[in-house]
Amino acid sequence: MSLADLLILVLVALGVVWAFLRYTPSDSQDWHVDPLSVRKSRRPNHLLLREDGPYLPLPPHQVAARLEAVALHTPRTSAFAGEGFQRTWITRSAVLGLPTFTSFRLIPEGSGTRVAVYARSRYLSYLPASERARVEGWLATLKSSILTEPGVPPTPPHAL
Repeated sequence: MSLADLLILVLVALGVVWAFLRYTPSDSQDWHVDPLSVRKSRRPNHLLLREDGPYLPLPPHQVAARLEAVALHTPRTSAFAGEGFQRTWITRSAVLGLPTFTSFRLIPEGSGTRVAVYARSRYLSYLPASERARVEGWLATLKSSILTEPGVPPTPPHAL
């Protein structure tokens, strides 16, 4: 077997592995979870915000509409499962198309909403910095869109 034949075999094998990882269906029962009830993993490929999630001074239905807009304007992101105050989005990595799932739960709290988030990578053993930055960017965009809106009551500094 020549070096060229070996190289072709390796490339074909890598292509098969990539196709398996990229196109394996994802079951919503496994990936659409409630951030409040999920058990925190010790693996570094999870990001979980519960009680420490941000407080937003709008009712949950308004936060849900804004969150939907923010998520769907993110490249390679689409709605995966859920509706209303509990949704999960799937974002695929730019190069290999590997999935990361981000579940949000909006909890009514007083006249506002507490946001719980659970993000996790399906195949990688760590949560890439870009995925963590994406979730933090979504939250920052939500906060800034609310803070710049006239007529929204100010949020206590400890709530953000």
